[in-house]
Amino acid sequence: MADISKGERRTGLLNGFAAYGMWGLVPLFWPLLKPAGPVEILAHRMVWSLAFVAVALVFVRRWAWAGELLRQPRRLALVALAAAVITVNWGVYIWAVNAGHVVEASLGYFINPLVTIAMGVLLLKERLRPVQWVAVGVGFAAVLVLTIGYGQPPWISLCLAFSFATYGLVKKKVNLGGIESLAAETAIQFLPALGYLLWLTAHGDSTFGTGSTGHSALLASTGIVTALPLVCFGAAAIRVPLSTLGLLQYLAPVFQFLLGILYFHEAMPPERWAGFALVWLALSLLTWDALRTARRTARRSARRSARALAELRDSRIPASREEDTPVGYK
Repeated sequence: MADISKGERRTGLLNGFAAYGMWGLVPLFWPLLKPAGPVEILAHRMVWSLAFVAVALVFVRRWAWAGELLRQPRRLALVALAAAVITVNWGVYIWAVNAGHVVEASLGYFINPLVTIAMGVLLLKERLRPVQWVAVGVGFAAVLVLTIGYGQPPWISLCLAFSFATYGLVKKKVNLGGIESLAAETAIQFLPALGYLLWLTAHGDSTFGTGSTGHSALLASTGIVTALPLVCFGAAAIRVPLSTLGLLQYLAPVFQFLLGILYFHEAMPPERWAGFALVWLALSLLTWDALRTARRTARRSARRSARALAELRDSRIPASREEDTPVGYK
């Protein structure tokens, strides 16, 4: 990203803060949709997200990827898997927030990087650096402490972390842009979601159109709430280094945690504080190791570039001197 101007990087940072800020503050939104239940909210999120991204794709005129995707059954199957996994993630998160488990939901996104690393070792046979092994071990200890604190494993956190880590792994294989990926996934989700909403309406259990206009508008806005952070994230991803995005990703669970404690007034007994402290220690180790590795890589790259320039300069000097030497002196 050396060719990106300071202004572009500033724009990228602002978009990054906007994306993770919106994801961090979204627990304030889901309770506004009551008395709609979590499954109805989830169905509306799927339906209206497709509508929003379809309009966005029409605006930017990006449709070529859809035809290519339809001609690749393996990629299409991976998109279907991503749609299924993110459905679980969205549904559990909406239920958790509206059931008063915002803090436990935030924990899921705190431990997500640790789960992603563990899955890389188990599924992709990746090799970890020593500090990464320590971080994973500390994270495992944190889950044990939290299991004692909650009286059971933190299932909400684990479900959110594993589903989102799986989603990220599948998306890496699919290799689609943010808006395109969301369009493909919600297109798969659309018919089941619409069918469920029609079934609710037929049984008189739908809150859309039967309550206030404001309630219906809020349900429809779930598409914007879903897609807008992704648009901002996409704008950030092409303008700022991945190391910066890696640090920004902690904003969302931090905001969610603070909302759970300060706004929703959820309980935090000492054993839960201990568990969270261990998770934060593990993330601090990961962040320190990632930054140290990035600096080393940058220094090695700079040294290689300097050597290459020096070799190029040295290779040209004899030739230039030879050309300048008079013929009689050869």
